Amino acid sequence: MYTLLKTEGAARRGEFKTIYGTVQTPAFMNVATCGAIKGALSSYDLRDISCQVELCNTYHLHVRPGDELVREMGGLNRFIGWDGPILTDSGGFQVFSLAKLRKIKEEGVSFSSHVDGRRIFMGPEESMRIQSNLASTIAMAFDECVANPAPYDYAKASAERTVRWLCRCKDEMERLNSLPDTLNRKQLLFGINQGSTYEELRVENMIEIAKLDLDGYAIGGLAVGEPKQDMYRIISAVEPHMPKNKIRYLMGVGTPGNIIEGVSRGVDLFDCVMPSRNARHGHLFTMNGIINLNNAKYERDENPIEPGCDCPTCTKHSRSYIRHLFKAGEMLAMRLCVTHNLYFYNMLMQRIRDALDRGEFEQFKTAYVDLLDTRI
Repeated sequence: MYTLLKTEGAARRGEFKTIYGTVQTPAFMNVATCGAIKGALSSYDLRDISCQVELCNTYHLHVRPGDELVREMGGLNRFIGWDGPILTDSGGFQVFSLAKLRKIKEEGVSFSSHVDGRRIFMGPEESMRIQSNLASTIAMAFDECVANPAPYDYAKASAERTVRWLCRCKDEMERLNSLPDTLNRKQLLFGINQGSTYEELRVENMIEIAKLDLDGYAIGGLAVGEPKQDMYRIISAVEPHMPKNKIRYLMGVGTPGNIIEGVSRGVDLFDCVMPSRNARHGHLFTMNGIINLNNAKYERDENPIEPGCDCPTCTKHSRSYIRHLFKAGEMLAMRLCVTHNLYFYNMLMQRIRDALDRGEFEQFKTAYVDLLDTRI
């Protein structure tokens, strides 16, 4: 259940209560695609860097190790050692981004696994059954994510199909949650808004899916190549039609600046692989901008990644040492940097919440929306 505590313009400060605890929003979900953060962080590490929600992926876990195995092991929370909320992405984006050979029909999508090439069929019912086996806190509806820009007629047909698929997802989840042997009979369902970069399609789609009275609503199909101003334009167009009493999630976004802009437009939840991916290459976020530890100027730098940061990396290690680890090809370099970047993102959300609590979010946005995305 989502509770809206206060607003500042369109920005929202809230709480989202789940069976695995209450999430303070706005919040960033740390992406553990296959049940672990790339960069050798475990769920136990995430507790130390203020993570509130983990995000795992339906498609990847279905392919390997298999959702039936995860069910046998007691569900994702027990399997990965995480006692907080878990959101599982439906697999729709991966089907359309990873599968080279796919065939879309009204029933669903048949495609080849990117791991071993075997043929897989996934539709709304299959996605819901897989996510029920995973026993995540929040299941995402199965949707079609189209490339931007998409032809208008295709985007319209795809958005309409996504609504029909969402209705099937809701029916199947209600059935699964009524079964006595379902691991998480209180699993929540979020619907996904689609419609490419066409405002009228997005608004029409949002109005339709809002009628289903779901547990939350996401904006999908953005941050897939379109200019960021198009993304902001679509969020602003869709937001007035999103239920005020339900949590809102912007999928796959993004940079610190993107997140601040998203919060200012009424978004509550975010996720992105970028902070961990960039960290694995030495690109690190600070409140003064982005640094690249591969630069020679850090070779003898005794400072932490960010002076004043109290993450487990900055309290113990210097830029010089971590740069050496990268040059030596040591895995520890990635672990230390991913730890810092995810801590930075989690603390960024805390700073945003604090600013909203004080009624000072606009000042925070003005000070940091461009600075945090600037390369030093």
